[in-house]
Amino acid sequence: MEKRTVLWYMAFWGFAINYMFRMNINIAIVSMIKHSIPKTNVTIIQHECPRNTEQLTSNNTLAPNIFTVDLNDNKFEWNEHQQNLILGAFFTINWMMQLPGGVLAQRYGTKTVFGISNGVAAMLSFAVPATAKFNYKALVLLRVVQGLISGPSWPSMHTMTANWIPAHERSRFVSAYLGSSIGTAVTYIMCGYLIATFGWESVFYVSGGLGLLWSIFWILLVYDTPAKHPTISIRERTYIENCNIKTIQFRAKPSPIPWKSLLLSKAVLINLVTQTGGLWGLFTLAAQAPSYFNFILGLNIKQTGLWSGMPHFLRWAFSFGLSMICDRLVKTKRMSMTNVRKMATLFCNVLQGLFILGFCYSGCDSVAAVIMLFSATAVNGAISSGALAAVVDIAPNYAGVIQGIIGTISTSTGFISPIVVGYLTYNQQTLSQWCKVFHLSGAICICTGFIYIFFGTSDIQKWNTYNDPVVNEKELKSIVKKPPNSSYAMDT
Repeated sequence: MEKRTVLWYMAFWGFAINYMFRMNINIAIVSMIKHSIPKTNVTIIQHECPRNTEQLTSNNTLAPNIFTVDLNDNKFEWNEHQQNLILGAFFTINWMMQLPGGVLAQRYGTKTVFGISNGVAAMLSFAVPATAKFNYKALVLLRVVQGLISGPSWPSMHTMTANWIPAHERSRFVSAYLGSSIGTAVTYIMCGYLIATFGWESVFYVSGGLGLLWSIFWILLVYDTPAKHPTISIRERTYIENCNIKTIQFRAKPSPIPWKSLLLSKAVLINLVTQTGGLWGLFTLAAQAPSYFNFILGLNIKQTGLWSGMPHFLRWAFSFGLSMICDRLVKTKRMSMTNVRKMATLFCNVLQGLFILGFCYSGCDSVAAVIMLFSATAVNGAISSGALAAVVDIAPNYAGVIQGIIGTISTSTGFISPIVVGYLTYNQQTLSQWCKVFHLSGAICICTGFIYIFFGTSDIQKWNTYNDPVVNEKELKSIVKKPPNSSYAMDT
């Protein structure tokens, strides 16, 4: 088996594990909170979705065909603001390690940075149940730290991708990043059954154990460059280095970073806007779908986990299938790299936004809602062939740093979105309020998608081979010293 293939599998499962830590609380929180229902005869009616009406009998048991509410549990009385604070805590300062993650990977290697990131996050997962029982603020703090530790993962992998993967194979390799979708899907489905069988605490113990198991294999099987791999064939190493020789600078020391050119690059800015828009839609659906299905549509915890998780299998499948088509189009020169990335962005952002809008109009029809969720999540998988892959296209020498900058901004949607949703739905768990959430998310996706379609590029930037260490080191200082109203020409 080629070492690039081994790397693909390890990256795939690494991102799957990484997203287990991010997403497990989204489904667990449904069973962590106490439903404030008095222990008397009462009928709870979802007026907008009457088929989900619940009948409560005098012995505090629910009638058939409804979701389970245990009135005698010892759960947490968290309101909507507190719940969304917990849901968004992971991303609160996750962005702070995005840029350092790219820089650290360039200096110390992706093996070290990505491995430590996932390994420490796995250990912290074991502490979630005890922390939640102690105090919700302590849980928020723990999730903040877990998010901070996980921050370097995505940008660090771009450095390894640039070192290992030829240009015409990148779309397919970057589909490994969408292991995050499999991680999300497995988490939702697995957690639904774990919670129903063993309780919500088991979610975090299983996630942590899987993370530590992956870390062992990562240490044993992965190396930062073909040159460092002790068992790679001479044929494969020569092939990789010959393919990348024009764009990658193989050096004993990391290449100095052309800060000014990079930060003022039009290509980087457009990519940032595009990734941010796509992630807003994805994070909103991933974080809020379990609550929406449970509280608005009245699905039980197993159904909630199943329907929230299944779309992410489709996301990865769509990503992998489209990536093979895109790589083929580039290799046969039927489409330029730029047009391939724009086509993928049409799916990832524009179509995703349209499906999110359709989600709103599904109303109480749970089948239609599930179809919209499946479709919106699936087409987002095109990001692996779109803006995400374009980062490596425009500047492979600094791909990790660039993705770190982009991630610093784009991942902020992970904590901003729950705050917005909490504000819009606070004490108003109604279809009309949720429609406001979907309208906003859909508009953001569509607008940012068209920005990339009109102005995006995958052309390699001239500063990718910027090779003057003295100038490079002075550039960051010059940005700080320049007054805010100074203007610079952007690289195109």
